[in-house]
Amino acid sequence: MSGKAYILTSRCLYGGEPVRYDGQSKAETDPIYIKWKEEGRLVPVCPEVFGGLPVPRPDAQIRDGRVINREGADVTAEYLKGAREAVRLAKQYDVAFAIMKEKSPSCGVNIIYDGSFQGTKKAGQGLAVELLREAGIQVFSEEELEQAQAYLDEMRGE
Repeated sequence: MSGKAYILTSRCLYGGEPVRYDGQSKAETDPIYIKWKEEGRLVPVCPEVFGGLPVPRPDAQIRDGRVINREGADVTAEYLKGAREAVRLAKQYDVAFAIMKEKSPSCGVNIIYDGSFQGTKKAGQGLAVELLREAGIQVFSEEELEQAQAYLDEMRGE
């Protein structure tokens, strides 16, 4: 791979602008992530905000293939709109891979909440991660940064 390898990332991990449902940020502090940020590799995305949802907003979970918020509203259309925009940006920047926020109904990589709003988690992926993977983009969570670095090194032939 020649030139700079870009990495799509959840905006809440990038830090700075609060975009999460609770109006907070979950800025990643791992040295690997910080290095990528300093190198200008990261392309931050927030599918929920891209989909038109406000900050803060009622939390949402995936239930029966739909994204339902705590108030019972179906927000699947907004999540899909934002997921499509994340894929568009990933393609525009020809990203090497994505680092997304675990447990999110958009960005969950391996684990999501089960839709009961009781704090119970299950194996699964968020809608943006699903669409990114369908587009052929490798996705890691913030808990898999060492694997992501190894993937990047392999891509660059290091």
